[in-house]
Amino acid sequence: MAILQVTLTAAAAAAVLNLWLSLRIGAVRQATGISVGDGGNQALQRRMRAQLNFVENTAFVLVLIGAIELSGKGSWWLAYVAAAYFIGRIAHAFGMDGGNMQFGRMIGTLLTMLVQLGLAVVAALIAGGVM
Repeated sequence: MAILQVTLTAAAAAAVLNLWLSLRIGAVRQATGISVGDGGNQALQRRMRAQLNFVENTAFVLVLIGAIELSGKGSWWLAYVAAAYFIGRIAHAFGMDGGNMQFGRMIGTLLTMLVQLGLAVVAALIAGGVM
């Protein structure tokens, strides 16, 4: 049985990052007394959307990482791609807060798109027997 080290590490990082995003939402909920929904609070809406955006994208990235690694074509570069993805997601979360860190949203979005597209192309090339 193959041990998919990059996939396991990326899945663990995703779980920790998702918990961090949840805690950020909880901090706003605690400070505002909003227990259900967003209460029209923009800070809470932004943090909730950052977590949802993370969840929307991470499943695709993890599946692609796992499939590429399982194919035996992952090599050392796959870990760096996974790291770039998570750095982008952290930048996106801070960027969603607005203010001075707003540029992080653009950086995170761009990194997410590039990683997904790159992994999808590699997966298609592997499936097509080109790699």
